[in-house]
Amino acid sequence: MDRSSEIREFLRTRRARITPEQAGLAPYGGARRVPGLRREEVAQLAGVSVDYYIRLERGRTRGVSEAVLEAVARALRLDDTERAHLFDLTQPSPARARSRRPPAPQRVHPVLYRTLDSLGVPAVVQGRRTDVLAANRLAHALYTDFEARPRRERNFARFVFLDEAARSLYVDWERVAGDCLAALRLYAGRHPDDPQLTELVGELSLRSDAFRRMWADHDVVAHTSGTKRLHHPLVGDLTLDYVVLAVEDDPEQTLVVYTPEPASPSAEALDILASWTSTSAPGRHTPEETSGPAG
Repeated sequence: MDRSSEIREFLRTRRARITPEQAGLAPYGGARRVPGLRREEVAQLAGVSVDYYIRLERGRTRGVSEAVLEAVARALRLDDTERAHLFDLTQPSPARARSRRPPAPQRVHPVLYRTLDSLGVPAVVQGRRTDVLAANRLAHALYTDFEARPRRERNFARFVFLDEAARSLYVDWERVAGDCLAALRLYAGRHPDDPQLTELVGELSLRSDAFRRMWADHDVVAHTSGTKRLHHPLVGDLTLDYVVLAVEDDPEQTLVVYTPEPASPSAEALDILASWTSTSAPGRHTPEETSGPAG
């Protein structure tokens, strides 16, 4: 991905969402040609020259200081995730700048497989680019049998945007899709040279109008917890809370666990689904056979 273009569009979309009134500026006398703040107004709020900010928005970030980036982040009212994304785009780590080799394939630790099996609720190990590296039986029954798919298709973004079943499964499909894409965009800021990311974004852009529309928003999000509402074809409506847990052995792996409110209709529906999976769900691969999508 072109870093200069990513910087330009991220900053442009962030300033487009803030009005001068929200920023505490005097109303502009006359017609405004752009939504939100103008570049001159961002420069004023950040305490830098207009020329300096324009160079920054054009992706010319050589020598830019952390103090200036912090000032721009405050001027644009970036949250912590957006601020980190801005730093990723403008100040790539030296190790990343030196290396253009594809990342090594991710492996799921055998203990993590046993953890998945021991949980009585849906759980998924997610890796780079929203790849599904592993899941327990209940997660396969809740979403889709990822392990029955070709390895490159074991990916939440592909499922959400390209599988019609996802649109009927997620009650709030638009929000879920936006969050999934925003997590992918956050990863892209850290790994712009990942060839499998480029392939994934290209495929989704060609095949999904919704993906193209949302990708142009340049939103980013770091998932930690939340709630999903689903309409399952077998057990009906479920409301599940989820928590995202870091995997210490690999900072780019997370364990996502879904739980219902105790003694709720969703808990009863999940129990019914669990009962069905114990007799009808296909067995999953052994840890040696399943390492998730390559890369």
